[in-house]
Amino acid sequence: MNRSFSYGDQPLKSETARALARGEIRGELSREGRRRIRSGAAQVERIVEGEEAVYGVNTGFGPLCSTRIDPEQSLLLQENILKSHSVGMGPPVPSEIARLMMVLKLQALAAGRSGIRLETMERILLMLREDAIPVVPSQGSVGASGDLAPLAHLFLPLIGLGQLRFRGAVGPAEDVLKELALDPLILGPKEGLALINGTQFILAWAVAGLEKMENLLDTADIIGAMSLEAALGSVKPFARELHELRPYAGNMETARRIRRCLHGSQILEHHKDCGRVQDPYSLRCMPQVHGASRNAWNHLRETVEIELNSVTDNPILTTDGSAVSGGNFHGQPVAIPLDYASVAAAELGNISDRRSYLLLDGTSRDLPKLLMKHTGINSGFMIPQYSSAALVSENKSLCHPPSADSIPTSLGQEDHVSMGSISARRLYEILTNVEKILAVELVCAAQAFDFRRPLRSGPILEACHRLVREYIDHADQDRVFADDLEAGRKLIQGGELAACARDAGIDESEPQDNP
Repeated sequence: MNRSFSYGDQPLKSETARALARGEIRGELSREGRRRIRSGAAQVERIVEGEEAVYGVNTGFGPLCSTRIDPEQSLLLQENILKSHSVGMGPPVPSEIARLMMVLKLQALAAGRSGIRLETMERILLMLREDAIPVVPSQGSVGASGDLAPLAHLFLPLIGLGQLRFRGAVGPAEDVLKELALDPLILGPKEGLALINGTQFILAWAVAGLEKMENLLDTADIIGAMSLEAALGSVKPFARELHELRPYAGNMETARRIRRCLHGSQILEHHKDCGRVQDPYSLRCMPQVHGASRNAWNHLRETVEIELNSVTDNPILTTDGSAVSGGNFHGQPVAIPLDYASVAAAELGNISDRRSYLLLDGTSRDLPKLLMKHTGINSGFMIPQYSSAALVSENKSLCHPPSADSIPTSLGQEDHVSMGSISARRLYEILTNVEKILAVELVCAAQAFDFRRPLRSGPILEACHRLVREYIDHADQDRVFADDLEAGRKLIQGGELAACARDAGIDESEPQDNP
C-alpha cells in the first residue's frame, strides 16, 4: 500500500480509507486537486453574483427552496445550516467512524464538483492529522438528503461549535481550536450545504462493516471445518467438481478453504470407511450457506467501491458552468446491499449455532454428551449454547430491512428516504453478535477436537487449535465459561484466528490430491 494518498486523484479503496482514518498513510491534496477545488469555488462565486436561482446557494433549504436569499446573507445561510441540522441524538459513534467520515468527505469534495474552498479542505485535513475528531451522535439520519444530522455535527467544529475528542479528552471545539492556534472558519457560499449533503455516515459504517464481515467469513470457514473434523464429517461435499456445477464465487471459495483446512487430516483418513451416507446440513452445506454470505459481501464491496469514488452532494457543479439539483445524496443504492449483507451475516451465526448444538447432542462417535465426560454434577457446554441461541434470535429481530421503510420529511420535499443510516449501524451490530456466536462454536469445537486424540487434523486446523489452547484450557468440569467465551471472541474479533490459518497455509495453492 502506498504511504500517501492524493484525494480526488486516485481511486479510493475501502482498505485505503481505513488506513487513512487510522493514520497509517497520509492523505494530501495534489496540485491538480487544488486546481479543481479552486475552480469549483470560483464557479459558486459566479452563481452567487448571477440571477439564476440555485438551490442552497441563493435559496433556502428543503421546502424553502423557492425562497431567494440576498447575496450578503449567503454566508450566514451556510453557518445556519450547520447549526439547524445538528439535531443528532444517541451515543456518539466510535472515533474511527468519525475519522472515516472525514476521509470519505475529503475524497468526495476533492472532485471539485461541490464548490468547497481550499481553505476548508485544508482545515479538515489538519484536524485529521492532529487527531482532533468531532463527536458525532449515532442517531438522526434518514439517509436522504444524505446524512444531514451526523455530517452537520461532524463539521460544526469548523465554525467553532460542537465538541472534539482531542488528546484523550472531549471538550468544546472552540477550546480545542484555541489550543491549536486556529480561528473558526467563516464558510463561503454553498460550503455548509456541501459539507452536510452526502452519504458519508452510511458509507463509513459500511466500510467498517466490510472489514469486520470479511474477517468473520474467513473465521466461520475455519471454525466450521474444526467442527466438521470433531463430528467426523465428510470432505466429499466440498469437492471442486461438485461446486463447478453450481459455480457461485462465494460457494467455490468456501469449499476451497475448507478443503485446505482438511488437507492432510489423519481424522478424515481414520473414518473414511465408516459407512455414514451424509452429514447434517450445518456441516454439509457450509459452501452453500457461508458461500451465499460471501456472495453478499462481494456485492456490498462492489457497491462501496463505487460510492467511495462518487460525488453525493447537491446541487452538483457541471462542466458547462451550471449547477444541477439531483438526487446523488440518496442512500438507497447502499442501503439495500447493506440490508442484504445483514441477512447474510446473521446466517453465518444461524448455521454456527446449529453446529454448536450438533457437537453437544452426543450422537457423534466418541463425543460425550455436552462435551464433558462427567455430567450430572456438571452441565458441560449446555449453557454456552443458550447464549448462542439468544444471540441468533436477537439477530433475526435485527434483520428487518430499514431500507424497506420511508417516512416523509422536510414538509414533503423529501418524500422518500432510504433509512440507510439505520441499515449501516444495524449491520455492524449484527456482525458484533456473530463474533460472539462464533466464539461459542470455537470453544465447543476446540473441546470436541480434544476427544479425537491421538489422531491429528491437517496442519491448518492443528495450528488454529494450538492457538485456542494458548488462551482456553480443555474443561474437565464446569467453570465460569464466560471467560472462555470472551477469550474466544477476542481471538475472532482481533483477526488472530484467521491470521493463524493464513500463516499455516490456507491461502496456498491446493495440493494435487484434493478433489
